[in-house]
Amino acid sequence: MEAPVIYGLLIPFVGTSLGSACVFFLKKGLGDRVQRGLTGFASGVMVAASIWSLLIPAMEQSAGEEALAFLPAVIGFWAGILFLLGLDHLIPHLHQKSSHAEGPHTQLRRSTMMILAVTLHNIPEGMAVGVVYAGYLAGESQITMMGALALSLGIAIQNFPEGAIISMPLRAEGMNKSRAFLGGVLSGAVEPLGALLTILAAGLVVPALPYLLSFAAGAMIYVVVEELIPEMSQGEHSDVGALTFALGFTLMMALDVALG
Repeated sequence: MEAPVIYGLLIPFVGTSLGSACVFFLKKGLGDRVQRGLTGFASGVMVAASIWSLLIPAMEQSAGEEALAFLPAVIGFWAGILFLLGLDHLIPHLHQKSSHAEGPHTQLRRSTMMILAVTLHNIPEGMAVGVVYAGYLAGESQITMMGALALSLGIAIQNFPEGAIISMPLRAEGMNKSRAFLGGVLSGAVEPLGALLTILAAGLVVPALPYLLSFAAGAMIYVVVEELIPEMSQGEHSDVGALTFALGFTLMMALDVALG
């Protein structure tokens, strides 16, 4: 595997790790408005990445199928939605502003279920990065190295605040700083692993690439709609989340168009 590809797979993980390190430098937890803003920003990046980096390339690769060119994107998109829906019901996890865990009943600690919630969030991001690099390695003309790098950078930028959003609450739950940092890092470790597995799968079935691109898009959109938008819209100051959503969306869109 080419060195630039390996670096590209690790960039999002570095973003999460750096964000998690905020627990060593910030004495107080993140304020409510700050958390809403960061969640909105992450949502915007993920939606823009789903469209420009995943769905559009998926449909472009199926353009030769004329009237049914949309079919791989539709099938893959719904497969991604249903895959995350299944994980949502199979894995116990706890969202930050929720008092009740989701998924099967378990005796796991609250902090562990918070890490699992962010890990679920990171699975589709790792898949998205992996499938784009798989497209580049397969020689698909619609996907360039700079385009794949744009996605890695965009995910890394939104992973930075996400790392802080997980490590700071873990610290507030009573963990020491080192363990809270480690929890944030572990939640992001699934991304390079998921990316690598996706590349291997795409390499075995190259014609499935449009389906995998749209699969990752569906999984990311599920996370945004089911988790992030409700979190950023609860209570007062929902306008903060809306504005930072727009900021994240335009940043990812600009990165993809400028570098792609």
